[in-house]
Amino acid sequence: MIPATIDSNSAQPGQFRPIIVWLTAAAGALGGLLFGYDWVVIGGAKPFYELFFHLDSPSLRGWAMSCALIGCLIGALSSGTLSQRFGRRRLLTLAAVVFAASSLGTGLAATFPLFVAWRILGGYAIGLASGISPMYIAEISPAHLRGRLVSLNQLAIVFGILLAQIVNWLIARPVLAGSTAAQILASWNGQSAWRWMFAVTAVPSLLFLAATFLVPESPRWLAQQGRHQQALAVLQRLGGSDYASQVLHDFTTADQQHPQRSVWAELSAPGIARVLLLGVLLAILQQWCGINVIFNYAQEVFAAAGYQVSDILFNIVITGAVNLVFTLVALATIDRYGRRVLLLTGVSGLALIYTALGILYHLHRTGLPMLLLVLAAIACYAMSLAPVTWVVIAEVFPTRIRSSAMSIAVTALWTACFLLTYTFPILNAALGAGGTFLTYAAICAAGFLFLFLRLPETRGISLEDMESSLNPTHTHGK
Repeated sequence: MIPATIDSNSAQPGQFRPIIVWLTAAAGALGGLLFGYDWVVIGGAKPFYELFFHLDSPSLRGWAMSCALIGCLIGALSSGTLSQRFGRRRLLTLAAVVFAASSLGTGLAATFPLFVAWRILGGYAIGLASGISPMYIAEISPAHLRGRLVSLNQLAIVFGILLAQIVNWLIARPVLAGSTAAQILASWNGQSAWRWMFAVTAVPSLLFLAATFLVPESPRWLAQQGRHQQALAVLQRLGGSDYASQVLHDFTTADQQHPQRSVWAELSAPGIARVLLLGVLLAILQQWCGINVIFNYAQEVFAAAGYQVSDILFNIVITGAVNLVFTLVALATIDRYGRRVLLLTGVSGLALIYTALGILYHLHRTGLPMLLLVLAAIACYAMSLAPVTWVVIAEVFPTRIRSSAMSIAVTALWTACFLLTYTFPILNAALGAGGTFLTYAAICAAGFLFLFLRLPETRGISLEDMESSLNPTHTHGK
C-alpha cells in the first residue's frame, strides 16, 4: 500500500525567479484554454448542428458529442513516446498547429462525416496538450509552488470553458423560446453562427503557437537526454545559478540510482506499478464522478429542471463563472493544505450533492434548488478533482518514465471520458436523471474510500525526493 503521507525535510534549493517561472508555466498552460473552449463549445452548438446535419437518433447525437474523444485517446497514447523522443516543447507546438487546423475545419465542414473527422483531429490536439502541458509545468516548477503552477493548466481550461459558454450564450440568445425546429434551422444561428463557435478557436491557437517558441524545453527532459549544459542554462534562467546547480545535482543523483531498463520493465516494477495504479484510477475518477455531463449535456440537465433554451444558455454561463471562482480557490490553497484535503473534501461533497439531485429529480422538483445544487457540485469539483488530478498525475511518476506513465494515465482519463459521454444519453434514458445522478453518487463514495486509503500527500516535496518516498520497495535492476 502507498503510505497516506510522505515526510520530507528537503529544503528548497537557492533562490528562484518567480516572475519567469510563473510566465513560463502560464505559457505552457495556454493549451488548456484551447482544450476548455473546444471541449465545451460543442454543447452550445449542439441544438444547431444536430438540426443542420439531421441527427435524429440518440446514437448519432451521442457520436457527435463523443467522437472527439477518439482523437483524445490517440493523442494521449502517442504523447508519451513522442514527448520522450522529441521533447515537451515540440509536442506543445504540434498541439497548437493541430488546434488551429481542426478549428477551421470543423467550422467549414459541409457534411456530418467531415464534421466528425475534424472533431477527431481536434481531439488529437486535446489528447496531446492534456498530457504534455501539466507534465511540462511540473518539470519546470520548484517543489513549494508546483501545485499552484500545475493548477494554472486547469485554470486555463476553466477560462476556456467560460469563454465558450459566453460565446454560446451570445450567439444562441437570439433564438426565441418556442421557436420550431424549422425556424431555428432557417435562422442565421442554425446555418452559420454555430460554425463561428468552432472557427474562432483558430485565433488563440495561433497565440499558443507563438508562445511555444518562447518557452524553454523541460530541464528534466534535457538532463535525461544527457544534455546537461542546456538543462543547466534553462534552470539558471528559471532560478539563478545556485538553484540551477542544486536541482541539476538532484536530477543526476536520482538518475544514477536507477540503472537503464526498458520502459515496460520500469512500469511493471512493484513500487512503480502501485503508483501507476493510483494515477490511472484517479484519472478515471475525475471523469466518472459525472461532472462533465453537466457541461456536455447542460441543455438536458437544465431542461429537466424546467428551464427554456435561452435560460439554459445563460445558466451555463453562470456555471462557468462558479467553475472559475472555485478553481482560483484551489490555486490559492493547494500548496497550503495539500492534495489529500482538497480531493477528499471535493469527492465527499459530490457524493452528497448527487444524492440530493437524484432525490429531487425523482420527486420532480424543478427551478432554483436544482440550479443551486448543480452550482455546488461544480464548486466541489473545481476546487478538487478538476485541478488536483492533473497535479498528482504530473508529479508522482519518476522522471525516467514520466512521459510514458502520464500517457497511460491520460489515456485512461480519456477512455473514461468517452464512456461517460457516450453512455450518458443511454443511461439517462434508462434510469432517468434521478437514477443517473444516484449512480454517480455511488461512484464518488467509492472514490472517497479509495483516495482515503491510497492517496499520499505530495505537497512541498521535490520530484526526485518523491520518487524514493513513494517507491521504498523499488528494486534496482535484475
